[in-house]
Amino acid sequence: MSCNTCTTKTVSLAEYASPNALTWCPGCGNFGIQVALKQALVANGITPHQAMLCFDIGCNGNGSDKIDGYRFHGLHGRILPLAAGISCANTQLTVVAEAGDGATFGEGVNHFVHSIRANFDMTFICHNNENYGLTKGQASATTREDVPMNSSPDGVSSTPIHPQRFALALGATFTARIFSGDILGMNRVFQAAIKHKGFAFVEVLQNCPTYNKATPHEWYQKRVYNVNDTDHDVSNRAAALAVSDDVNEKIATGIIYQDPNSVPFMSRDMVRKDAQTELINEVSHYDITQFTSRMR
Repeated sequence: MSCNTCTTKTVSLAEYASPNALTWCPGCGNFGIQVALKQALVANGITPHQAMLCFDIGCNGNGSDKIDGYRFHGLHGRILPLAAGISCANTQLTVVAEAGDGATFGEGVNHFVHSIRANFDMTFICHNNENYGLTKGQASATTREDVPMNSSPDGVSSTPIHPQRFALALGATFTARIFSGDILGMNRVFQAAIKHKGFAFVEVLQNCPTYNKATPHEWYQKRVYNVNDTDHDVSNRAAALAVSDDVNEKIATGIIYQDPNSVPFMSRDMVRKDAQTELINEVSHYDITQFTSRMR
């Protein structure tokens, strides 16, 4: 989501505080993701009433009442069309959607495809812990081959979806990958994603201490590096595909690709090109008695 609402106003982390206790498993990557997102919103000068935070079903969704501001806890795999509708209805809001790898590349993979295609102006954070954590460790579309999970004790036989390769091939205008143990790195990437004009896809490599023993926190620590500390050209899609390909030994994190000429959906919509108001300002009330009376 482009930072249309960013101001010079000083915003504090306390404004995003919630009295509700966090309920994730000890060591879960969600703690770091939540902190980094709050920090990024504050750094961009976005107050809680200027942001719309949309949560899918899953472990990520358990954070929906642990942060202040406008929040919506949606249906499994359906958070992207909801967030897209909000973004189109009020382009002045900073819209951030969150979902797990199961919802994103399983139930909601069609919504992911068309969100990229439309280039809706929003930030999408995919919590990729390579399993369905909230429903007790079933394999997801990103679970690695031969890794046993609770619903597949003999190991997964299907080739996993590669999120970065998938997003880049679909024409995404912003893709990034970061490790949930790197709060500073997440903070920087989230800030850039929020400022991007268009659909910003951020994949978070998230350890799941309870159900996914194949890729614990320490496994990622030994393998990740920040590609933005190298000479990588983030505006080169072919280079982005190449640098993001390795997900086993030398895993690139940071901003993988960004199109500097990205034009979001509502800015391309010819119906709205001369509009001086937001869609939310154009909502009218209509008398539908003539239709409902026939149902009595």
